[in-house]
Amino acid sequence: MIAVWCFGLNGDFLNETIEAGLATTEEAFMYFNGRLSAVDRARIAVWLVRENSMPQNGRRGYLFRGSFMAGARQSIHGQWSSRWVFFLAATGSAVGLGNIWRFPYVTGENGGGAFVIIYLLCVAAVGIPIMMAETLIGRRGRQSPINTMRLLAEDEGVSSKWHYLGWMGVVAGFLILSFYSVVAGWSVAYIFYVGSGVFAQTTVEASAAQFTALTDSAWELLGWHTLFMIMTVVVIARGVQGGIEQAVKWLMPALFVLLLIVVGYAIATGDFSGAISYLFKPDFSEVTANSVLAALGQAFFSLSLGMGAIMIYGSYLPADASIPRTVVAVAVCDTVVALLAGLAIFPIVFAFGLEPNGGPGLVFVTLTIAFGHMPGGQIFGALFFVLLTVAAWTSAISILEPIVAWLIESSGWSRRRASVSAGLGAWVLGIGALLSFNYWAEFTLLGKTFFDWCEFLTTSVMLPAGGLLIAIFAGWRMSRASTMEELGLSDGAIYSTWRFLVQVVAPIGVLAIFVNVLVVFLRDLGVFD
Repeated sequence: MIAVWCFGLNGDFLNETIEAGLATTEEAFMYFNGRLSAVDRARIAVWLVRENSMPQNGRRGYLFRGSFMAGARQSIHGQWSSRWVFFLAATGSAVGLGNIWRFPYVTGENGGGAFVIIYLLCVAAVGIPIMMAETLIGRRGRQSPINTMRLLAEDEGVSSKWHYLGWMGVVAGFLILSFYSVVAGWSVAYIFYVGSGVFAQTTVEASAAQFTALTDSAWELLGWHTLFMIMTVVVIARGVQGGIEQAVKWLMPALFVLLLIVVGYAIATGDFSGAISYLFKPDFSEVTANSVLAALGQAFFSLSLGMGAIMIYGSYLPADASIPRTVVAVAVCDTVVALLAGLAIFPIVFAFGLEPNGGPGLVFVTLTIAFGHMPGGQIFGALFFVLLTVAAWTSAISILEPIVAWLIESSGWSRRRASVSAGLGAWVLGIGALLSFNYWAEFTLLGKTFFDWCEFLTTSVMLPAGGLLIAIFAGWRMSRASTMEELGLSDGAIYSTWRFLVQVVAPIGVLAIFVNVLVVFLRDLGVFD
């Protein structure tokens, strides 16, 4: 078998194998390790997996020590067919509801173009380095976040407790999906509301009353929450290539087309010059320390970092794909979508003299008023909420995948059984989230409902902590050789810059986000003014 392996690589290796008396696969691994290219390692891995002869260490999967062994791993869940698919999937994960209803408003309220400049700097200094780190960790481990962290800790000879980082990400994603599905259900509902003409010639009071009627009805919320969760589970159950890849190949282009259609409609019928001024005219007098913190937070959260989604998607990335180029492309696309969302929303809002605001109120109350009075508003309004639903759907798919992958690896379940079980668990937890808007609205702890606590613990505590620990693990616990190999970089200026950013700048940035959240939380509790 060794002879066949070496001959398949290089005839000289065959002669040297015979001369050195190498008799086993592991002896050959150790002997040739330092002389094999990444392409050679990939070819060996494919051949050995096909021949069922990859050496194992007693755990599930193929576990190895050293750079060669990491390069030879294959995910049991499958692999993206190309780097392009990873780009679509990661962009779909990053582009969510927050991009559409939060980023444009935060930009306009914090100096417009001045905030965009600060945001881009934060993306470059914090978001991209951590996203590269999370992707390289995922691809090197080729398993669920939990098992990847356990495996890489063993590879790097560090504490096995690092696998708790994987657990934190998976649990955070599970909690987020439970309430995210409820909110995404609102978008699905509004496709039918707007499309059926409910908001034709509506008023501020009537639009607000319609949204309140939706959130007050537990049964209606449950129906939309259930529908959205089924949509997500169906995609995940079909597998990496048969489900997720096919979904993002259709949904992401559809999202961009819908976004451009709505932007074109907004330009033709709205106050486009007012929106341009609001979003892009630099006003550095509006920039404060809070603006910088807002830019830091947006740069981190908009890229779906710290919850295992990018790590599991990275585990499906082909070995020959460039992580740095792909991650930069995702970050740029994410930002472009957020800015285009502003150009889709604010011309319409300003054309009717409405007050721009952020969050659900912007799209479910303010925007529906404008659609109700505009020519073609019924059709284009429905298209806008289809766009919102697609953005939420692609994000939800990425959030569910890490826990499904772990269930398959740890229990041996089929993908269908793991998908249904994980989806059902998140659906049940989501019932508590939807009841927070009606029957449980009066039950609060420290002024927060069940929904509020789920959102606070995940987005304000677990995700920043996860991002910080990812940066520390990749920057301080993984060897230079491991990270250079996975990033495909030599020990030059680009790698040194990334390493400095992920070791020093990114952790400081994430700590600033965490401290700011803590200060706001304590201030809301009345601990200090």
